[in-house]
Amino acid sequence: MPEGAPPAGRSRTAPGARLLPPPSRRRRPPSAGQLARRRILIRTTKWLLPLLALALLAAIAFWPEIEGGGESARVSFRRSAEPRAEALRVVEPRYQGVDDLNRPYTITADAAQQRGTEEVLDLDQPRADILLTDGSWVYLRADAGRYDRAARRLDLRGAVTIYHDNGTMMRTESAEVLLDTNSAMGEAPVEAQGPFGTLVSEGFRLSERGARVVFTGRARAVLEDRP
Repeated sequence: MPEGAPPAGRSRTAPGARLLPPPSRRRRPPSAGQLARRRILIRTTKWLLPLLALALLAAIAFWPEIEGGGESARVSFRRSAEPRAEALRVVEPRYQGVDDLNRPYTITADAAQQRGTEEVLDLDQPRADILLTDGSWVYLRADAGRYDRAARRLDLRGAVTIYHDNGTMMRTESAEVLLDTNSAMGEAPVEAQGPFGTLVSEGFRLSERGARVVFTGRARAVLEDRP
């Protein structure tokens, strides 16, 4: 071996050069297909992550409703979105109006219930105060009744009692009151008492805006002898 020659198996390098170990594997640049797949993955991720975030927020917001039970929530929604007129009930109502001559009347009751969409009210323990032409008044009460607000008609039934401020009182089982004309009528037997005495008949008519009472059908009266 000549003097100064490198040992066998070693390559001759320049003086001062750094020796690097050979790479374990050779790096290869990505192909066009790999680059395309990477771009698709990045675009999909940009859309998918916001959608997942929105879904998570929606699940957090609606979780109490889901946990509370879907069926009960649906029933509650139907009740609030579709209220039924049959459920309209008023305690201690008070209705005021005037007749065709501008005289006031007042109707009160323990309770009122409206059925359907018409202005017809079923009344419990109805009472009515009516002012007559001559300034006198009539007070009516009954166990039950029906008030038609559009027709201004009051139908009374069950222990109907009619008081007149002249001291007359009548009792019957049913009566129809027309508030426009301050008139009333009834076909059920009626008992009356007042300053004149007592009277029993098969019906009655209150006409001329309360100034005249006619007892219809067969009637029997006991008149008091007044000076």
